[in-house]
Amino acid sequence: MNISNGIKIVEGVALGKLRFYRAPFRETNPAPADDPVYEQVRFESARKTVLAQRRAMKDRVRDSLGEKEAAIFEVHEMLLEDPRFIQKCEDLIMEQRRRADLAVNLVLDSLAQDFREIDDPVFGARSADVQDLKKAMLDVLSGVENEWEHSETPVIIAAQELTPSQLFNLDRDKLLGIVTQGGSQYSHVAILAKSLNIPTLIGCMDLSRDWDGLDAALDTYEEHLYIEPTAEVKRILIQKQEIERENKLRLCMLKGQGNTTIDGHAVKIWANIGSPQDVAAVLDNDADGIGLFRTEFLYMGRDDEPSEFEQFQAYKSVLEALGPRKVIIRTCDLGSDKLPDYLYHQKEENPALGCRGIRFCLTRRDLFKRQLRAILRASVFGNPGIMLPMVVDVKEIMMTKALIEQCCDELKKDGLEYKVPDMGVMIETPAAALCADELAKESDFFSLGTNDLTQYALAMDRQTPGMERAWDAHNPAVFKLIEMAVNAGHAADIPVGMCGELAADLDVTAKLLQIGVDVLSVDPATVLPLRQHIRGINLEESDTLSS
Repeated sequence: MNISNGIKIVEGVALGKLRFYRAPFRETNPAPADDPVYEQVRFESARKTVLAQRRAMKDRVRDSLGEKEAAIFEVHEMLLEDPRFIQKCEDLIMEQRRRADLAVNLVLDSLAQDFREIDDPVFGARSADVQDLKKAMLDVLSGVENEWEHSETPVIIAAQELTPSQLFNLDRDKLLGIVTQGGSQYSHVAILAKSLNIPTLIGCMDLSRDWDGLDAALDTYEEHLYIEPTAEVKRILIQKQEIERENKLRLCMLKGQGNTTIDGHAVKIWANIGSPQDVAAVLDNDADGIGLFRTEFLYMGRDDEPSEFEQFQAYKSVLEALGPRKVIIRTCDLGSDKLPDYLYHQKEENPALGCRGIRFCLTRRDLFKRQLRAILRASVFGNPGIMLPMVVDVKEIMMTKALIEQCCDELKKDGLEYKVPDMGVMIETPAAALCADELAKESDFFSLGTNDLTQYALAMDRQTPGMERAWDAHNPAVFKLIEMAVNAGHAADIPVGMCGELAADLDVTAKLLQIGVDVLSVDPATVLPLRQHIRGINLEESDTLSS
């Protein structure tokens, strides 16, 4: 029996044959085009064909899974219709006499590389979507019709990496589980796998094609793939499958229920989102609100800054969908590696310690004011809060408040309706935690960004190769900073939430509640499991705070 280890995306158990997904070999011709006009016609025909395919796929996904998942392919539509994408391809074809397939390859590879270089796993994972479109375009241009020979029996799919369209085109009645060498927990494939509830394991670096066709057992709870499992392993996993079925029924029954411990301690569970398309999952999983609305999606993957109206529309759509529930909009956390080309900024030796977050916004005040104006206008349509990232000094809050006053004066002169929402800060640096008592005097709420807080407290970047195992968000220093910020917030009578990954860590939930965290904001799919866990905690009998 062989065992391969990975990183779980969707918890579950699957038993069946392992089958490798083999994509066809695609080769682009570097030779100059004999007839550029003909190549341009080929490009436009392929673009329209793939656009029609994506629209049809979007409709199928909407019908079977919902709006959030359908929005994945809506992003593909937008790129295919983007004049900048079309123009770049046509320039290569007409001016440099590139063949259509090579032009598509060059333009989309460049865009995918731009996403990969962003120091943010959410945006870095978008490169997979660009590669998905590239494969679709090259398929049409090369005449490839079918990549996958459908299995007669249910199988566990193995691949180097899957794209959203590849996954959705698989026969889900014959799909028991997914195992990949690459991939990302933030990718659209991960979103689809979660929506389809398919046990998924990524990062299995030792995955071998020699295992194709062998008996396999997938246990993502333990993050293991077993090849030719023993009878005892199979027996244990069959028992886990029965427990899974019972747990799913219990989770569904928790919708509409409270997040209250056995001894009566109540906490709010909100959700984190990265775009308006995530709202459907927030509502479906019964979150109490949105604790982190990341706004960087508006700025990335494009050649110019989003307009005030475009931003207003995005914020308004989320606020209207959530109604009276709170929506915390984080102002753009741009800077260093997470910065599109059109927002030129000098190269930094250490981007993680450079001009980012609120520091970047306060150096680009025109950009910042456009975002603030858009939020103020959208605030009329719901219950928002403005949250400032990477704050380390009260002066940054005061400077932002002065800009908000300017925006209010301008909106009033323009005759536009607006509302000033609550304003809070992210506590994600040791400086912010240490000065939390001063920051609290000028804030309406705090939110603990534990990913960065851990990074800066430990002086360790978990994305650096070799640091993954050493990274420890449970380090006592991290919890001392958390407790310091919570105490300062409560002393000033403001709520303190948490929107980092630690908020979803069930091993420390009781400890966070004992410290006094008021709101836990997590991925939408984690809301109900976290609610279930909280309802089983008895803080009066827990000694986790002292441990």
